Amino acid sequence: MIRAILNARPLGGHDPIDVTIVDGLIASIAPAGTVDPRGFAEGEAVDVEGRWLLPGLWDEHVHFTQWAQHLTRLDLSGAETAAEAVAIVRSAIVHGEFEDESVIIGGGFRDGLWPDEPTAELLDTVVPDRPVVLISGDVHCAWLNTLALERYGFESPDGILREEEAFAVTAMIDASTNEELDRWVAQAAADAAARGVVGIVDLEMRWNHADWQRRVAEGFDTLRVEFGIYPDDLDRAIEAGLRTGDSVGGTVSVGPLKVITDGSLNTRTAYCCDPYPEEAPNPYGRLLVPPCDLQPMLVRARDAGLAATVHAIGDAANRLALDAFAALGGGGRIEHAQLVHEADVPRFAALGVTASVQPEHLLDDRDVAAHYWRGRTQRAFAVRSLIDAGAHVVLGSDAPVAHLDPWRAIAAATTRTRDHREPFHPEQCISVAEAIGCSTRTRVEVGEPADLIAVEFDPLEADEALLRTMPVALTLLGGRVTFSIIDTVRTPVELVEL
Repeated sequence: MIRAILNARPLGGHDPIDVTIVDGLIASIAPAGTVDPRGFAEGEAVDVEGRWLLPGLWDEHVHFTQWAQHLTRLDLSGAETAAEAVAIVRSAIVHGEFEDESVIIGGGFRDGLWPDEPTAELLDTVVPDRPVVLISGDVHCAWLNTLALERYGFESPDGILREEEAFAVTAMIDASTNEELDRWVAQAAADAAARGVVGIVDLEMRWNHADWQRRVAEGFDTLRVEFGIYPDDLDRAIEAGLRTGDSVGGTVSVGPLKVITDGSLNTRTAYCCDPYPEEAPNPYGRLLVPPCDLQPMLVRARDAGLAATVHAIGDAANRLALDAFAALGGGGRIEHAQLVHEADVPRFAALGVTASVQPEHLLDDRDVAAHYWRGRTQRAFAVRSLIDAGAHVVLGSDAPVAHLDPWRAIAAATTRTRDHREPFHPEQCISVAEAIGCSTRTRVEVGEPADLIAVEFDPLEADEALLRTMPVALTLLGGRVTFSIIDTVRTPVELVEL
């Protein structure tokens, strides 16, 4: 346990400081050189040698088990055509990556602008003798070959499953044991801590209560975790007496009820006020939970002590979600808020609805948005407009849709560019200080939790590339080290000259 941090630079150009920690809280902040490291036992003081000290980072939207699994599966994110995706599958088989697997599983493809169609027949030409299931990058779509359709009991002439069917097959292919999942989760948590993450909101589509109780019992303590509950488990959660904010042990607590009301942009199922430009089975997208079902569900959750968060990507879905929260008297949270009508932007602040945005998606989706949301992209991922209107905005990744790394989200929110492209609607950029504020829950102040990180460079002076890859040297959770490349003070040291 760390009880003193020496020679840290706070953000904002202030003089270096020493920080002491008592019972997991910041007890004092004083000018550097004030705290004598000889007053602490070995391993209780760390000299960060002029590195920058920040509050620990949160990823406000992850699917943690899927993210942990994703890291072990075939990556199709580089495919720019269906043929390229099939070639990646073929190459993996040739190189023996699936030698011991009865089902070939991959993920990360984005077919919104592919010139050719993903079909079961195309997959069959490469893998006719084993089931193949490929999950899209936004996890709202799955691409199966004929054997996979037969094995899992789906009918689809083109091998494409969307929304509920895609979620269902994603659950069906999960043949991993709890031991395997927990091992992968532990590694993913360690990787997150190495990027300065101290907490996540886990919106995994499972009965999270049992999973996290088991992990806590096995000693999980790397991150703070708030786990979500889905409508299928709402009765179960209420019967178990789960209430948002209640601890289930260690660093894990109950999070919100999550309701998915529409689809995604890449799958052309986000529910919009205007039709998509090309013929589609659902020209305005798909409304998965109509208002007559959404509002009673939110009321029931509220009355049981469960906060609610609503997945809404299209502008029509966002409007209906805001209407539902308005009927409850305000409060709540909307996940994504990717496309919001100008008239609805001020309603977030007026109703006290939090906008949980994933900035990296704007870079993944910018070309798809330019095609399918033509003439409306100025209000896509409108983080600047939301903040200026007084909304509370938090940032996340939606991992595995994007990498679980808040520095990527911060870089995307502040520059709205990647790979040397022109910024995507730069008028919606926010400042680095604002983005860090949207990615943290605490401050470097006396009385605050000692959830702290030390980084190698000043984020306020960093460019896009450095922000995206910001080196983290130390992560503390309540004063406990979860990641470090710095030795603790073993003998009296001279204070560095800053």
